[in-house]
Amino acid sequence: MSENGETSPGDDPSDQFVGGETEGSPHVEFYGGRGMSAFPIAFFIVWAIVQTALWRIGDTGGLIVGILIGLIVGMFFVRGNWQSYANTIFEGMTQPVAVTAIVAWIWAGMFAQLLQDGGFVGGLVWLADTAGIGAALFPAITFVLAAVFTTGIGTGYGATVAFVGLFFPAGVLLGANPVLLFGAILSGAIFGDNLAPVSDTTIVSAVTQDADIGGVVASRFKYVIIAAAIAFVGYVIAGGAMSGLEIGAEAQAIFLESSEAIGLVHVISMLAVIGAAIAGRHIVEAISWGIVIAVVFNLGFGLTTLGDIVMFNAPPDAPLSEPLAGLPILTVVEDPDAVGVTGSLMTGVAGFLELSILVLLIIGAAQIMIRGGAFEVLLEWSIENLATNVRNAELTMVGSAALINAIITINTAAEVAIGPYISKIGERFNLNGYRRANILDGQTAALGYIFPWSGGVLAGYSAMQNLPGEYDWLDQSMLVTPIDVVPFVFQGWLLVAVFVVAALTGFGREYVIDRESEEVARV
Repeated sequence: MSENGETSPGDDPSDQFVGGETEGSPHVEFYGGRGMSAFPIAFFIVWAIVQTALWRIGDTGGLIVGILIGLIVGMFFVRGNWQSYANTIFEGMTQPVAVTAIVAWIWAGMFAQLLQDGGFVGGLVWLADTAGIGAALFPAITFVLAAVFTTGIGTGYGATVAFVGLFFPAGVLLGANPVLLFGAILSGAIFGDNLAPVSDTTIVSAVTQDADIGGVVASRFKYVIIAAAIAFVGYVIAGGAMSGLEIGAEAQAIFLESSEAIGLVHVISMLAVIGAAIAGRHIVEAISWGIVIAVVFNLGFGLTTLGDIVMFNAPPDAPLSEPLAGLPILTVVEDPDAVGVTGSLMTGVAGFLELSILVLLIIGAAQIMIRGGAFEVLLEWSIENLATNVRNAELTMVGSAALINAIITINTAAEVAIGPYISKIGERFNLNGYRRANILDGQTAALGYIFPWSGGVLAGYSAMQNLPGEYDWLDQSMLVTPIDVVPFVFQGWLLVAVFVVAALTGFGREYVIDRESEEVARV
């Protein structure tokens, strides 16, 4: 994940999640041994593969049902009192890493919706059309812009939400391939998630490996830029080879004619978010500034009304509904089904409620796996049997970080969980903190945006599901299911490949005696 969570001095990230067993933590015993504690997560992964890959259903609600069934069935394998099992689920669901992801989605969702309703998509289309940026180049340009934006604000999930809501419809309208476009957005999020000094994954990877953040960022640039350069070329080539969707010429012409340059005023809103994040502001504060500026621009330039931003739809019999119906944020509706709160802010929040529930349940299931011992068994086996020399040790670090990220789909949470074990393997062969942190973050940043059930992919897909209701020309058939995008997240696959090659060849390998890390910097 890449949420700017601001770790306070003295806090140990390994105590925030499953990686560090704290005194008094519940221990859950299972019939069949410690391996059975992985049942809820294993069941969910199989369910997700069947749903998304075999049956082509990219439905978040269906994934919620899958993890719930896994948790309920897993309870019957518990030896003794079921109370510890239930308490462990709650323990996982209350971890800061899960809440941080949800908060970032909600804030980013509101921000993106305000920009979307304020005509930013139309402004992008106008700019691309005026500048002659065609369908072939749009995915590559989107990748670069998403990478810059994510590096600035430090939240890959938030950037994914914003770019899917804004750049995806613009690119599809211009003729870019939607699958490739979604992959480019996720790739940009990976770049920034991995490199941004204010990213949670950067902070956690440094802290868990006793390395300073500045040194980690400087030392990992070479890995990130190699992958990014190849990914950019890949998007340019694929953009020319992969055709887009057939959108009605009439609808396309109408949208192009109605696209106005004034929507580009929201570039300032995005720059405000980037500037606040770079200045060290918390991600909630940074995006809040963007929301405030977006509201001011929308109202000041007449892009939306106050009622478009928030509207209370009250029934006729509500107290004071008729006398106050003249207010710009209150309407009286006769249809009972229309009663409620609508507008940009509510739409931005509502799009991520199901995803938030899913993430909490996944983290709860991951906690069961940790407290039950399956996690420890897996990693201890890899340490004893695979990490036999420095090359194999680094390959084990790459593989174990990738595997845990496939299980714990929120990448910051996966990083906190695996961090102590990466440190243990690396220290055995005197690998310094920079190298260990880079291997750790490279896999978690990359794979958190590749697997169909991972947080980054589902965040983007959730934002995408809201688009058909926003544009008349965009229907459900134009959306990209999570399984489709897997091969096209070029930055993710290339970043993993770079570290595999680095482990095999020794590229970038540093030992403790080569360079001492400075005192750990905690932001």
